[in-house]
Amino acid sequence: MYIRRLVFIGLAVVALGAVLAAAAGEMLTRPARVQASVVPPGLRAHAVEIPVPGGHVAGWLAAGETGKGAVLLLHGLRSSRLQMVARAKFLQAAGYTALLIDLPAHGESTGDRMTFGVTESAAIRATLDYLQQSAPGERVAVVGVSLGAASLVLGGAAPVPSAVVVESMYPTLREAVANRLEMRLGPHGRLLAGPLLWQLPLRSGLAESELRPIERIASLAVPIAVASGTQDQHTTWPETLRLFEAAASPKELWSFDGAAHVDLHRYAPTLYEQRLLTFLARHIRNEATPVFNTRPAAVGHDSPDR
Repeated sequence: MYIRRLVFIGLAVVALGAVLAAAAGEMLTRPARVQASVVPPGLRAHAVEIPVPGGHVAGWLAAGETGKGAVLLLHGLRSSRLQMVARAKFLQAAGYTALLIDLPAHGESTGDRMTFGVTESAAIRATLDYLQQSAPGERVAVVGVSLGAASLVLGGAAPVPSAVVVESMYPTLREAVANRLEMRLGPHGRLLAGPLLWQLPLRSGLAESELRPIERIASLAVPIAVASGTQDQHTTWPETLRLFEAAASPKELWSFDGAAHVDLHRYAPTLYEQRLLTFLARHIRNEATPVFNTRPAAVGHDSPDR
């Protein structure tokens, strides 16, 4: 009787765990809808819809000066193109054409589920092709945050950009999930990463072992900057250093001292803009020194994703 009761309790615990894991998986992959049809003040842009497999990607195309280069801006998990507006404004002021999009299942783009790089990668490839057609002859860079960065790396950028910046990007999806579980549930929360990730083949048709940006980052084979906050607990600084080590040269490491998992541009706008404009000037325009728009330093605390 006692053994039977223990077996029953064990089965009940397993069943409850499976239900909770399924519920968490549902929450992790559900769409993040945001209405953003009106172009924000100060951004000279027009709305675009880019065809992708099974739907479209919504975005804003902010034209710059001919021959100055173009930048594709990719937001983080459960965010939208609104996250990248401030970046688009200073890039446009510097003469760059900027294209901001909502990743699939985000903002106003189509998509039933987030797939952590599967449908997102296909959409990025289609968007890069669209940008090259919209800005013919321009050299193109990509700036991606978290999910946007990981999707670019996992899918292999095509057409190949001239330079890439990845911000707050996780080395593997397993580490990303485990870090977030530990933050919410304590050290033992990391043990739940496995039950959550076993659902991936059911939800996306892709194994967790295939969602490892650290194993794909070197294949980009373009100038790359790896950026992160030194106090980020979603993607820890040691994880960022591993990503940087894995990247192919030429490469740069941008540390933002004291920053957690926040919007790095908002956290330190002057430093961020100087680094990005210098990087783009060198690899997009073949210029040694860009002209900076100075502004007072500011610190922000909004998170690019959860």
